[in-house]
Amino acid sequence: MLKPIAQLAADLAQGRVTALALVEACLARIADPKGEGGATFLKVHAEAARAQAQAIDRLRGLGQAPSPFAGIPISIKDLFDLQGEVSLAGSRVLADRPPATADALAVARLKAAGFIVMGRTNMTEFAYSGLGLNPHYGTPKNPHDRKTGRIPGGSSSGAAVSVTDGMAAAGLGTDTGGSCRIPGALCGLVGWKPTAARVPRQGVLPLSASLDSVGVLAGTVSCCALVDAVAAGDEALAPQPFPLSGLRLAVPQAVVLDGMDKSVSAAFAKSCSILSKAGVRIADLALSELKELATINAKGGFAAAEAYGWHRKLMAAKGTDYDPRVRVRIEKGAGQDAADYLDLLAARADFIRRVRERCAPFDALVMPTVPIVAPTFAELASDDDYGRINLLMLRNPAVINFLDGCAISLPAPIEAGGLPVGLMLAGFAGQDGRLFAIARGLESLLSGEK
Repeated sequence: MLKPIAQLAADLAQGRVTALALVEACLARIADPKGEGGATFLKVHAEAARAQAQAIDRLRGLGQAPSPFAGIPISIKDLFDLQGEVSLAGSRVLADRPPATADALAVARLKAAGFIVMGRTNMTEFAYSGLGLNPHYGTPKNPHDRKTGRIPGGSSSGAAVSVTDGMAAAGLGTDTGGSCRIPGALCGLVGWKPTAARVPRQGVLPLSASLDSVGVLAGTVSCCALVDAVAAGDEALAPQPFPLSGLRLAVPQAVVLDGMDKSVSAAFAKSCSILSKAGVRIADLALSELKELATINAKGGFAAAEAYGWHRKLMAAKGTDYDPRVRVRIEKGAGQDAADYLDLLAARADFIRRVRERCAPFDALVMPTVPIVAPTFAELASDDDYGRINLLMLRNPAVINFLDGCAISLPAPIEAGGLPVGLMLAGFAGQDGRLFAIARGLESLLSGEK
């Protein structure tokens, strides 16, 4: 993993490293035969990245760098438009589309600040799974157990591996039901999902217009916050840690604690203990409303309905070219009619209102990001197991998308040699800044830093 973005910016400013040296280091990691570069990136922008790095180094030498972050390498999920390229979204059915005429707005803002795009990262086809598997282009193995062969999580699978393996300082991804937080949790990273309206989705191929958000995967909370701020068009400042004494966190008791494996259960208990000893007030909250979600989304919810609306003509023409496991989930949207969709909109608004009222006394919610550690590829061999484990992975993160909230997954403390576990903090729409501050305050405690 590369240094945190703030440290890289300081190194660049002081001349301790050049943008070209950073790019070459990332390219070496991508090309390393012992790594996963071929499965992590669907397209590598080697020459363009080198040229941009050289230009930035010249500008910095003249005191004209466009921002402190100019020269820092990032990766871009294959869902985002990049001018002159076809946005494939991890699929093969879009290969005959015309190239994008402009960068997605979030990408354009990052480029304007001088971030260097190393390439397009692999993903679940059309972002419709929390596991990260891609039968068309292969799936990068989880860096924490490549020998066994475990999944990286998805759908922003390549984004996570690109950061973990030092191929980029941060990965721009999307999150519709956990697609930044799940791979963040499974790969030992910080995964960020903003309020959906915070970062523009112009130029991002949609999965669900009601649930999609543009998120970030990186090594630290501040790294995610800085990239998020640039993508959102805000001033890029590292968050100041929220005071821990008296901080009020609620642990929902319904649904989100079900089915935890031993590793996740132990890591979650240890996290809560560490925070409590530091003065954080952690309280159980029944939040029985969460039990309603299975019924509300029984017909596939917004993702199935809105994905089917986008894909139905394309599937009619090229349905056999889709990943069958993705196609069957999209086709579920055909079972919803206009009345069902209107009912869903009303149910969501009522659900958000009631849950916000229940959570009002607290600063944030806290829960396991996902209830199990990264499963092996072998565990997903059958369609039934794939479907069951996928729903389990999506269960907790998807709650926050349905609530139109913001959320962040932090690495939880684990035993030496254990697989990564994620601890999720969540807030409601518009609470992004406060949630970043809370996460920054807890980060050093959870990592054991003094």
